[in-house]
Amino acid sequence: MAIQVNLDMMLAKRKMQLNELSEVVDITVSNLSILKTGKAKAIRFSTLEAICKALECQPGDLLEYVQED
Repeated sequence: MAIQVNLDMMLAKRKMQLNELSEVVDITVSNLSILKTGKAKAIRFSTLEAICKALECQPGDLLEYVQED
């Protein structure tokens, strides 16, 4: 997939665990895990907003376009 999700990097920078983020943004750990591993097909803006608010970051810190060969 050309969109890379850097959720694990942002969690490490903020010294936060996935289960802690799950509680803060009220999203299941399994759904966050799907997003973290890049297996998600879509993300709602409201979800992206909640994650950005909890991690004090911008959407561009979480999502990155990587050109495929």
